[in-house]
Amino acid sequence: MDLFDYMAESKKEKDAPLAARMRPQTLDEVVGQEEIIGEDKLLYRAIKADRLSSIVLYGPPGVGKTTLAKVIANTTSADFHQVNATIAGKKDMEAVVNTAKNNLGGYGRKTILFIDEIHRFNKAQQDYLLPYVEDGTIILIGATTENPYFEVNGALLSRSRIFELKPLSKDNILTLIKRSFESDRGVKGYDASITDDAADFLADIADGDARAALNAIELAVLTTDRSEDGIIHIDLKVAEECIQKKAIRYDKTGDNHYDTIAAFIESMCGSDPDAAIYYLARMLSAGEDVKYIARRMLVAASEEVGNADPMAICVAASAAIAVERVGMPESRIILAQAASYIASAPKSNSAYLGIEKALRTVKETGNLPIPPYLQDSSYKGAASLGRGVGYKYAHDYPNHWVLQQYLPDGVALERFYEPNDIGHEKDIKEYFKNIGKDPERYGENKII
Repeated sequence: MDLFDYMAESKKEKDAPLAARMRPQTLDEVVGQEEIIGEDKLLYRAIKADRLSSIVLYGPPGVGKTTLAKVIANTTSADFHQVNATIAGKKDMEAVVNTAKNNLGGYGRKTILFIDEIHRFNKAQQDYLLPYVEDGTIILIGATTENPYFEVNGALLSRSRIFELKPLSKDNILTLIKRSFESDRGVKGYDASITDDAADFLADIADGDARAALNAIELAVLTTDRSEDGIIHIDLKVAEECIQKKAIRYDKTGDNHYDTIAAFIESMCGSDPDAAIYYLARMLSAGEDVKYIARRMLVAASEEVGNADPMAICVAASAAIAVERVGMPESRIILAQAASYIASAPKSNSAYLGIEKALRTVKETGNLPIPPYLQDSSYKGAASLGRGVGYKYAHDYPNHWVLQQYLPDGVALERFYEPNDIGHEKDIKEYFKNIGKDPERYGENKII
């Protein structure tokens, strides 16, 4: 680096945003994430010993993924390279790989490649790195806000350890806020102070995102006039003006999408209408497609409620039609009605278990012969082939039921649908008992 490069780099560091200037430079400065970088944890030991293998850091914005990469850069003796997947191309990868080969072959020195937003790389770009990660030419550090199991090449994942970083706690954020006012890298030189209630507000509204809190502090310090005592005072009113309201973390193609819809469905399954409506509100607030929500409720109505309350699928189907015709914002009411109905309905997964067992049986036994008396007999000559011969028409018998084998011989004793004792399925069991179907399962025959 020549003098001009050095001056440019120094100016860049000085003018960098507060969040970048306050980024920890050593492991001891890192706040939070004790589950993965506590002193007794694997990643901490690997970084300290400079024995890092390929890793993927996964978590929401502002929780320390890039920070950890920078700490590794400051700690390791390996050659460290950083690229951002949003702007890097194959030529950038080739340059790093060539350098890595020279480092390893000529000097026995390792090369670490940090790829921010690695999920932005397409399959071909990720595939290009695979052999060099596999043979140790490159130690990969990938950072992503998306679930790596959805977005990162499976072969790369199999050669990397995945570490999930969680949102920072409110106390973590408060620590960083306090540090920013006390550090020379922070806003100490501005003679600024912050009230406890302002710091508490920012730590809470940041929602685990350190960058959001520090950006708000920087904006507050740079836009607030000094008081008569010469100090820039950041109070609650100023703090409220300098940070946007808490944004809902939700990407309709990403991890939060799947997590929230899963919580929504499980809440309906768990008969908790309050939680179901809450997660519905989160999805609606984030702009989720109402037709998608309605489709998921259609599935839940059958999978989680089934014949315990057959009206659940009717309500869900009506809601699906209604939201297409009505649109938002009124669809929120329709969806809330359907979600609360499904959540409040008696539950049965008998239909789901039945079809799953039947599918496994079909896979295992193949196309077993259908009993001839059940086969199509509508064409000329069917009887000569035995088709339909001996069939017993249920409506010709008392109670419109007659004992007859409908399953193929190989699975005649299998039972796929097992109604439970809840809701309408209790009535189904009673009906089977009354007509004399399978006495061992439903009890002795009664006269209807």
